[in-house]
Amino acid sequence: MRNIRLTALLLTSLAAPAAAQTQAPSPRAPAMPAAPPARIIPPAMQTTPLPPSIPVPMVQPVAPLPVLTPVQATQLAALLEQDGAVQGLRSVDAAVSIPQANDALVRAALDHAHAVHAGRLDTADFQEDWALRPAAYDPRPAFAKAVAEDRIAQWFAALPPPWAGYDGLREGLTRYRGIVTAGGWQAIPAGADLSMGSKGARVAALRKRLAIEDPEVVATGDSFDATLKAAVQRAQRRYGLNPTGTVSTQTIGALNVPARDRVRQIMANMERWRWLPHELPKNRIQVNIAAAVLTVFEGDSPVMSMKAVTGKPGGGETPMLQSTIHSVVLNPPWNVPSSIANRELFPKGDGYLKANNFRIIGEGPNRRLQQASGDTSALGRFKFDFDNPFAVYLHDTPAQAGFSRFDRLASHGCIRLEKPAELAKLLLRDVPEWSEAAIDEQVTTTTKTVRARLNTPVQVYLLYWTAFASANGQMSFRADPYKWDAVLADKIERRSAAQVASR
Repeated sequence: MRNIRLTALLLTSLAAPAAAQTQAPSPRAPAMPAAPPARIIPPAMQTTPLPPSIPVPMVQPVAPLPVLTPVQATQLAALLEQDGAVQGLRSVDAAVSIPQANDALVRAALDHAHAVHAGRLDTADFQEDWALRPAAYDPRPAFAKAVAEDRIAQWFAALPPPWAGYDGLREGLTRYRGIVTAGGWQAIPAGADLSMGSKGARVAALRKRLAIEDPEVVATGDSFDATLKAAVQRAQRRYGLNPTGTVSTQTIGALNVPARDRVRQIMANMERWRWLPHELPKNRIQVNIAAAVLTVFEGDSPVMSMKAVTGKPGGGETPMLQSTIHSVVLNPPWNVPSSIANRELFPKGDGYLKANNFRIIGEGPNRRLQQASGDTSALGRFKFDFDNPFAVYLHDTPAQAGFSRFDRLASHGCIRLEKPAELAKLLLRDVPEWSEAAIDEQVTTTTKTVRARLNTPVQVYLLYWTAFASANGQMSFRADPYKWDAVLADKIERRSAAQVASR
């Protein structure tokens, strides 16, 4: 049964202007490749006899591949032929070759099952900052059972991630593939902004373009009226833009992304869903890095949402990962990473450092910077710690103006929060010594640094979602600020092509 509650994640948005989706996924710890079977070493090759107490390792025999009946073979071949495209494992116009021999067909089915259930990528395909990994998965036992019980179709249907969010992308993929097959859409020519009262060929082109994704739009006419303004605002919300109703450069840029690129964007997001476990903790925190939104879930339902500022492209990317928040630091000092200190702060001189409460620790090339806790600290009054190899965390910030922007990718990788005090009080509510009043007193009357440990640690997921479907099936897209979608789509298609070539 699909987890319909996760649809709430896809629908969760901030007050109307933010309209940025979180998305519900998370992975387990990186799955290690399975160890190869132990080899038996013949006595003549042993340099040291094994002690009698240590058994000689035995190679486990590999079970033969199931033998399909002719009806099963025909059924399985038909399922494989269509499902690679349906599950976003190959491009819209890629040819597919289905083997006929029993063992080759079975191996193709097992490969497909692994790709759909746990992802198409190989271990070597993951970037360092794609720190989510699918759990190890062996489809052979369940497939053999399905063959024996003649339930291949049911086994096939149960392979994809059991989330409504994945289903929405799969349906959206079918729709956008259809748009590509029909010729896609024409780019809207550059020019002056379009708004109420505008007329002419560019308005006609705008109407035609919007109608392809929005069934409420009348595709004909060259006048920009109130109904067209409302349609533009709907489109701007779907693309995560400020819904002003005026069509300027940003809106035209989003509308002019080719339909084929939207297909590949959906493919990339489907793959990320496959990296997640098939069961998520009901209480968790999720951050959509691309949309810069944090959502808190309790009982698998969203109970709090806020804007965030996430990592800027070009070296400050926020990584995808899963961890556990174990404590909240009240009045945290900022231990400045050496890369930031050397590149951005030391060059500003001693006067700047003193005025902003920095102190230099150490001397020479090993010197480092620490900013004192307090209102001027870059970490504000709250820091939320969770273990990870990237040294990123959630934190407060004195720079509140950043939350008024629609483009909120501006940090060095850590995540700034719009409402950190509310989050801290929620996470510490079952810690008697940290009542709301105690928290307020600590951060308003002192700058003393205190670590408040959670009685109930909560899992946190940093995720990168740039395509998702609403409850009515309407697709929404975000910009791909890190350019990860195209890279991932290329890797999916290359792996799929390599698997077909190896058959």
